[in-house]
Order: sequence, then structure tokens, then C-alpha cells
Amino acid sequence: MSLLRDVRDKLAGIGANALLVTAPANVRYLSGFTSPEDGVVVITGERAALLTDGRYTAQAAEESRLEVVITPNWEEHLSEMVGEMRLAVESEHLSLHRFRRITERLGAEPMATEAFLASFRLIKSAQEIAKLREAARITDEAFENVVPMLRPGVREVEVALELERHMRLAGSGGPGFHIIVASGVRSAMPHGVASTKAIAAGDLVTLDFGAVYEGYHADMTRAVAVGEIDPELRRLFDAVLEAQEAALAAVAPGRSGKELDAVARDLLAEHDLAGAFAHSLGHGTGLEIHEGPRLSTRSDDLLAPGMSVTVEPGVYLPGFGGVRIEDLAIVTESGHEVLSRSPKAFRQV
Repeated sequence: MSLLRDVRDKLAGIGANALLVTAPANVRYLSGFTSPEDGVVVITGERAALLTDGRYTAQAAEESRLEVVITPNWEEHLSEMVGEMRLAVESEHLSLHRFRRITERLGAEPMATEAFLASFRLIKSAQEIAKLREAARITDEAFENVVPMLRPGVREVEVALELERHMRLAGSGGPGFHIIVASGVRSAMPHGVASTKAIAAGDLVTLDFGAVYEGYHADMTRAVAVGEIDPELRRLFDAVLEAQEAALAAVAPGRSGKELDAVARDLLAEHDLAGAFAHSLGHGTGLEIHEGPRLSTRSDDLLAPGMSVTVEPGVYLPGFGGVRIEDLAIVTESGHEVLSRSPKAFRQV
């Protein structure tokens, strides 16, 4: 398995010869185990094993690409596998309490690493892209399903529940994150998760959500007008759409995260709205909803074929309203493929 060989080579490069993987997304990435919160992966020069408990005997045997070890205490088994080897751990995903326990068991402090497996997950395989494409398809379908219910009197939470219901029935494992349905003045909240507020005539409604398909996350945002909206809201919408389409068009191999962010930010500045763009342009998705590469003012990440990216500029005027528009795309050899197919032009219902 070339991935394991590459992981071992990287371990050797930092002076370690064993790795403990505790981050759920990384456990699933390496093993294929779909309950990664209840397992860890241990890699040494000779072995690569998924350690989990007896509840998952059948499931792990069916799903795991790695050797399966069923144990009531993976820390104890870890010490048996590692012995006197130099162990590396994922510092972002291991509590200090557990770090100390492992140190006591091994008689030596593990080597703390940061984002050790992140570089391996940046470039998606054809199989991973197919899962992202299906997640995006389910997301598109759910959006079209709920547009007819966007009318005065319907509560935001009702829209969110219908989105989730449709995604699950279509094959999604659930929503990839807390569904955002933000209407009226609440649309000025970038993370305005669905509330009990009723949609009103004249509201611009932001819907930000994504299906999960076999562990892979889609992410899309659309804004829909319910009846006639304030001309200033329409101005915000048109500016954001222009910035989003320009930044998306610029997605290609070799472009940096900060370059793409600047495309959108500079266009919004022409509309005197750069100060209302309160977050970065986008991020990668995969087994986690937020992963590399990053598209932001400080990101030197360079795009390469096989990377996934979201492009989601937004502007927010507290007490008035806001707009965000987002697509999910895959970087290709010559540019990009947009996975989000839902119409994003101004839409009034």
C-alpha cells in the first residue's frame, strides 16, 4: 500500500518509527472504518492496525483495509506494538491526560506532530472525488426541493429540517454541519444556524448546507429572495455574485490561496464592500468539512489537480442583512470542475 509506505517514509524523516493516529477523519482515511471516533490506527515499520473494541468486531472486519485488533484497552495494546520504538502522535487530537498516560506506559514521551497526515489528504483520489460529486448532487437536489417552501410564515428551522430529511432519504449520512438558514436581518450572521424565526416577505434568505456521502462533505450556499427585497440588498447580492464568479473562474493549478482571496476582495472593494467581507474566501472539504487548502489573505497554499475547494465570498451589514454565495469545485489539470450545480443567479420566490 503506497500510502503506508509514504507515511513510514515521512515518519523516518522526523526521526520516528511508529505513529498513533487518533483524529477520527485520519483513522477513517487510513482504515476505511466508518466509526472512527471509536478506534485508533497504529503504524509501525512492520504493522498497520486498526484498534477498536468488541462492539465493532463484525463491522471492523468488514470495513477495515488494515489489520484489525479488537481490544478493551487500546493504550495497553499500543505499548505492546510499539515497545521501545520512537512514537509520534497527533498533538491536535490527543488530550494532555492521554498523552501523559501513554508516556507512563512507554517510559518515554511521544513525539508531538502537527498536521502530520494533512498533506496526504490534500489531493483527492478518483474515488474520493466521486464521493464528493455524489454529495454535491444530493445537496443540489435538496436545495431544489426546499425552494418552493420559502414563503412568508415558514420558520427557518422547518426549512433546515426539510433539507436534512431530503438529504438523508437521498443517501446522505446526514448534514455535514449545522444547517444555516438565515433570513432578514439574521442573514448578516455568517454562521446564522436555523432558528425559530419565521421568514417574512422582503427577506433575503441564506441557505448554507451540505450532504455527507460515505464520509465526504459537500458545501454550498445560495441566497433566495422572498418577494420584493430592498434595493440595497439586491446591490449586495449582485456584488457578491460578481466576486464569487470571478474568484471561481480563477481557480486553477498554481494559484495561491491569497491570490484567489484577493480576486473576490478586490472586486468587493470596487463596490465599497471589502470591509463587509468578514471571513476568508474558502477551504477544502473531504472527510472533514474544513480542511486544506485554505483560501484566505494569509494562505500560501498552492492549488494542485485533485484538490477540492469552496469559493464563498459574503458581505454582512449587521442590523440590515447579508449575502453569501458558495460553490464546491475540484481543481483539474487545466482549471476546475464545479460540483455545485444549483442556479445561483438572483432568484425571487
